[in-house]
Amino acid sequence: MSFDELPPIKNLSQLSGTDSFERRSIAQFSEQAYLNYAMYVILDRALPNVCDGLKPVQRRIIYAMSELGLSAGAKHKKSARTVGDVIGKFHPHGDSACYEAMVLMAQPFSYRYPLIDGQGNFGSPDDPKSFAAMRYTESRLTAYANNLLAETELGTVDWQPNFDGTLEEPVLLPARLPNVLLNGGMGIAVGLSTDIPPHNLREVVSATVHLLDNPESTVDDLCRHVRAPDFPTEAEIITPPDEIMQMYRTGIGSVRQRARFEIEQGEIVITALPFQVSGSKILEQIAGQMNAKKLPMVSDLRDESDHEAPTRLVIIPRSRQVDTDALMAHLFATTDLEKSYRINMNVIALDGRPRVMNLKELLAEWLIFRQQTVTRRLNWRLAKLELRLEVLAGLLIAFLNIDEVIAIIREADEPKPALIARFGLTERQAEAILEIRLRQLAKLEEIALRQEQEGLRAEAAHIRALLADETALKGLLRDELQADAKLYGDNRRSRLVTRDAAQALNESALITSEPVTIVLSQNGWIRAAKGHDVDPLGLSYKAGDAYLAHGLGKSTQTAVLFDDTGRAYALPAHSLPSARGQGEPLTGRLSPPTGAQFTQLLIADEADTVLLFQSTGYGFIVPYSELISRQRAGKLILSLQAGATLGAPLRLNSAATRLALATSDGHVLIIEVGDIPKLTKGRGNKLIGLKAGAHVIASCALNANDSLKIQSGARSVTLRGIDFENYCGARASRGRLLPRGFQRVEDLTATQE
Repeated sequence: MSFDELPPIKNLSQLSGTDSFERRSIAQFSEQAYLNYAMYVILDRALPNVCDGLKPVQRRIIYAMSELGLSAGAKHKKSARTVGDVIGKFHPHGDSACYEAMVLMAQPFSYRYPLIDGQGNFGSPDDPKSFAAMRYTESRLTAYANNLLAETELGTVDWQPNFDGTLEEPVLLPARLPNVLLNGGMGIAVGLSTDIPPHNLREVVSATVHLLDNPESTVDDLCRHVRAPDFPTEAEIITPPDEIMQMYRTGIGSVRQRARFEIEQGEIVITALPFQVSGSKILEQIAGQMNAKKLPMVSDLRDESDHEAPTRLVIIPRSRQVDTDALMAHLFATTDLEKSYRINMNVIALDGRPRVMNLKELLAEWLIFRQQTVTRRLNWRLAKLELRLEVLAGLLIAFLNIDEVIAIIREADEPKPALIARFGLTERQAEAILEIRLRQLAKLEEIALRQEQEGLRAEAAHIRALLADETALKGLLRDELQADAKLYGDNRRSRLVTRDAAQALNESALITSEPVTIVLSQNGWIRAAKGHDVDPLGLSYKAGDAYLAHGLGKSTQTAVLFDDTGRAYALPAHSLPSARGQGEPLTGRLSPPTGAQFTQLLIADEADTVLLFQSTGYGFIVPYSELISRQRAGKLILSLQAGATLGAPLRLNSAATRLALATSDGHVLIIEVGDIPKLTKGRGNKLIGLKAGAHVIASCALNANDSLKIQSGARSVTLRGIDFENYCGARASRGRLLPRGFQRVEDLTATQE
């Protein structure tokens, strides 16, 4: 029978051989599958547990190393052996990810209290991921890791099968300290993340003891003990105390850390960097500003870091006149010398659900776990003691009746039931009597058994008293916490200093103030020459191009260009190409309207004011700062009338009182500056009346007591006194006609008497 001859399938039950099957939409199936994946990532990969502060992979690495006997006192063993045990027995994932998690726990610059003691290349602060392969490095547990493992075999933890059911692994480690705060943790799950900063062990234990003694304590009370996070580096924490306290109240916030520096013989020496900041990256960031000519106060950089001084970055100012505090404030604001860390204390709580906790909630949850752990440890020990006391009681019965016991053992076919029947023993006691060696029948052995019995009875009574008295149990918790704090604790590394937020220096303050001449060509090419003694007409121009305009200013100022549509564009003077070449086209930096041509150029201080006028006699005064636009397309300033062109913009100083205008038909009008409107954009008001066909060709600002010099070809005339007053008039009037021979005005200049 061919494939085409097969009978058609009418329903899915024909495929499965049964009439019952499950129908689920793709949406439902996908939703459930993704939910299962999300819960797996949250609970079994990304978030730490409040009890031991570890993620599953970290917990499995620590436990596997303890099973290998890699305690703090053991010899180092190859890291590859540990990784092999972890992924082969407990964590069936990639070896590279497992090894990276292992390396992280061994890096003293990543973990406040490292859990693994590494030997070999385990990375550096400059590049934490530059560690050697696991076949080259060796490792063992640190002494601090013992606080996580010490009680594992004392009945304190629940056990679960490993991934293939052949072994068992602990669900949690019985941490004797709140490791979730001490080493912190970071992780990203599905829809959740965590960012817990590390803390100082002594401070956390002090707060924990305080909460143990005073359960009604508030977060503010606990913050008297835990003042702030304590990072592995010695950089300063500059976040204000009220913000830190608010972060601990909510479990969410941020902490800002700033590098520490010293001044040595005029040089700035950075001695401590923020957490997870690379010294080489800092040097790259500073060097990038130097290459962009945005950091003229710095002449050189050096990296003098070595084994004795892990962080020593030297910044050499250009001179001793440089304000080092202002320079460092700028670097703090523009580089990673100051860094902010997001805080989100999201952990898996005792009920198995992730939750953001404040400081009190987190410590309270851990104390519940610790009290449960200690109770389980005491009950486990008490059970062991009771078993041993039971055995000791049977052994002492045997010693009191040694001859009869020996006779029963020698003569009875089954001595065990005979012993039980004769002396009323338990199964365990009878078994212990039968296992006695001949050397143990000595009188001294009986004395040792009685001494052991007395000691164990006293210990059992003490444990029962602890279990029956909650106050005594809390006292034991307190004593153990304080003992561990004394054993593992150290001083705070991250100093707390309240400082103002760093501010970057104004761009003009970072640029050397030098005189420049900016030259614009007819085809829209621009360049800047150093100095004011440059002849712009004598510069070389491209074929078909020629001089159009120039402006004198400083490298710290901003040049403004105008096109024939009335739009203004701004470019920093220091960013312009050198006049040693022919410059570069403005279209590479600006985006004027299609067909627009650049016509005017002006450079001034932002505090100045400028007269803008068009050839039809309309104009207004505008603040120079209003002309500056950071957009490539500029901003429309002057609404030009039909057929009008923009005249040369005129900078007005604060002392200017009058304005002189000259027309193409030989009229000159002097008006008061105060009569000219001050606008930010528009057409303006009429400044001078014009005859048909005439237009404005020149302007000049006059201070009090200035005279007006009029240039016409090789001839010039200066208006002063009564002649000067004859040309003064009201705004929008036509002015007065110049004498014959001066009606072709080429320039107006203010002169002082």
